Amino acid sequence: MMRIFLFLATNIAIMIVISVVFSLLGLSGTLDAQGIDLNLNALLTMSAVIGMTGSFISLAMSKWSAKNAMGVHVIEQPQNQTEQWLVNIVAKQAKLAGIGMPEVGIFQTPESNAFATGMSRNSALVAVSTGLLHNMNADEVEAVVGHEISHVANGDMITMALMQGVVNTFVYFFATVIGHVVDRVVFKTERGYGPAYYITQLVAQIVLGLLASMLVMWFSRYREFRADAGGANLAGREKMIGALRALQRGHEAEDLPGQLAAFGINGGGMSKLFMSHPPLEERIAALQNNR
Repeated sequence: MMRIFLFLATNIAIMIVISVVFSLLGLSGTLDAQGIDLNLNALLTMSAVIGMTGSFISLAMSKWSAKNAMGVHVIEQPQNQTEQWLVNIVAKQAKLAGIGMPEVGIFQTPESNAFATGMSRNSALVAVSTGLLHNMNADEVEAVVGHEISHVANGDMITMALMQGVVNTFVYFFATVIGHVVDRVVFKTERGYGPAYYITQLVAQIVLGLLASMLVMWFSRYREFRADAGGANLAGREKMIGALRALQRGHEAEDLPGQLAAFGINGGGMSKLFMSHPPLEERIAALQNNR
């Protein structure tokens, strides 16, 4: 509830700050003088609703999406020793982290991967790949589970939704303002919306969305260092380092689809600005330096 309150408070604060800044700069009057009949307060409210709604719908559907997109088999009754051991490890670490018992699942892929997702700390899903169970030893798997449990305990699912919602608000708001300005000032549209508005707004959303993604990915990388530290606390520092080194030895895993990529442990192949995870060598160095 505290993070949801923070989410709403942050967006309200953003709307207030932008309104004050626009008023102090006289931007509303400038737009009116140019014939741009844009209600900025209404636009801010609409942008916040759009930004928050999309982000929270995605969060609310995250477990369902994960299970279907990744083909996750949720362990309701362990069918073998491996499943029983995995459930026991998750239960042990969840208790140490002070969170509710997550659902535990396994998905079929030869790559070593894992993710955690869900609406809240006490209603999460932790899933590991068959490749992870095959390629890593018990200590390394335990550390990976600790990493994912730490994501849940840190509230990373909600926090990422908060940040994405705020970013969405900014992107839609400024893209709409830019579209109006170009349509009214450059193309001299006097009534309604001309083609220039729709084209410019779409292009602006794409460009601003890419820039905003850099900020979201920066926060995601910061989050990974915290989850590594949490995994080290739950399973042991050497086990966590061993798990990261095991990932280094293997092939780079493919990105998880959509929002799930934010919770996987793969390093990604994109440029660093758009990477959701820091390079493995940096993560290992951080643990070795006790950062």
